[in-house]
Amino acid sequence: MSSRIIPVQPFDYVVFGATGDLTKRKLIPALYHRFKDGQFDEQSRIIGASRSKLSDADFQKAARDAITQFVEKEYQDEAVIDRFIKIFSYVPVDASNPETSGDLGKALRDDPKIVRAFYLAVAPDLFEPIAEYLAKKKLYRRDARVVIEKPLGHDLASSVEINDGVAKIFKEDQVYRIDHYLGKETVQNLLALRFANALFEPIWNSAHIDHVQLTVAESVGAGTRGYYDESGALRDMIQNHMLQLLCLVAMEPPASDDANALRDEKLKVLRALKPILNGDVAKNTVRGQYKGVKSETTSVAGYQDELPEDKRGSRTETFVALKAEVENWRWSGVPFYFRTGKRMANRVSEICIQFKPIPHSIFDHAEGAPKANKLVIRLQPDEGVKLLMMIKDPGPGGMRLREVPLNLSFAQTFAERTPEAYERLLMDVVRGSQALFMRRDELEAAWKWVDPIREAWDRSSEPPQAYVAGTWGPSGAIALIERDGRTWYEDDN
Repeated sequence: MSSRIIPVQPFDYVVFGATGDLTKRKLIPALYHRFKDGQFDEQSRIIGASRSKLSDADFQKAARDAITQFVEKEYQDEAVIDRFIKIFSYVPVDASNPETSGDLGKALRDDPKIVRAFYLAVAPDLFEPIAEYLAKKKLYRRDARVVIEKPLGHDLASSVEINDGVAKIFKEDQVYRIDHYLGKETVQNLLALRFANALFEPIWNSAHIDHVQLTVAESVGAGTRGYYDESGALRDMIQNHMLQLLCLVAMEPPASDDANALRDEKLKVLRALKPILNGDVAKNTVRGQYKGVKSETTSVAGYQDELPEDKRGSRTETFVALKAEVENWRWSGVPFYFRTGKRMANRVSEICIQFKPIPHSIFDHAEGAPKANKLVIRLQPDEGVKLLMMIKDPGPGGMRLREVPLNLSFAQTFAERTPEAYERLLMDVVRGSQALFMRRDELEAAWKWVDPIREAWDRSSEPPQAYVAGTWGPSGAIALIERDGRTWYEDDN
């Protein structure tokens, strides 16, 4: 076991939706890695629960299959897998008909030293019935934790309804609203970059920063995921992932790393966001939808082609670009540009902090004009931090200025595997650390800002702008930023 791995208390982790895709693709592989690294051992239990009639052996086989399929071969250790799957058990549970369910209580240990956690990897309309089932069966404890997955509503009203349902049983300090983006190592390093170093914080303000860009681009399409047509890019990405990234960039230094101190500062940012209302929606937002492309070498279906026939003509956006403003002293006059979409040129998630140009250049006769510095935080792929700065190109023959990166690549710097986001978040639930989970008032503040944009789009007769699959989105996204004399950052270093 690595000396950097801090073991957690023994736990009983109950996973509702145990036969679902999220459990197979993310939860079981994440728990396997934490077990393999020695963060917990056979004193803990993983209990699957769903409507399917399975035995313990069936669920253990499903766990083994998930590891075989979704864990890289180099990390598959048969001896460890054999030990790991022995802590798996299964109970058939139908929360809407508790009398036909198995006895989940028998699988749980009534020991206050054993952490009790419930992961609801199910549709949100099942959150309240499951919470009521746990209370009715006397499986609720005041120190128990419950993890809930998005989508947490499709607007403010539905979000309030979902959270009210969970709050009938679980107190706010027991609820863990998971956003896997906040578990990424680079996102956490944004906090370290800002608050563990004296270099950046003095210039982290409108006096020195020109603007900020947040890009989350996916090269894959929406495919046949039915839920996507009900949500779209604004709800799927902007409302949660990207607004959380904005908060970490823009927030004031918290008093400590306490969860509520951190979330208090994030909430202030969300409440300081200037509302985008009425006519400003057309001016400051762009929505797009990818269309197919066919050539001798490529054939990619458009979004409409991927939908069932009864959904053709959908105006769901697969791309969003928008310009936001944080109205406070630190960020007055600094625009934040968001860009996210499906079927884009590359898969990349990054934050670009664009600093202001130098006030006066002494290099009038140099080859190459000085460029303003940029700090780029890459979330995926190739996680790392890069500072773009100007140097003299080596060699005789006069002053030649060149932009070069100071590049911190996680893969090159740390000669070890970087844990996936779910690994960190699942263990944070056991620790009782809520720092990387959304508080209810954060969630509702985000919906309050997003809802007017969605409503204006729904009222508009303008459909989403078309863009060709494999590009960086519609032309309107380029115009959005270039009319301000700026341009989207695209990595060519």
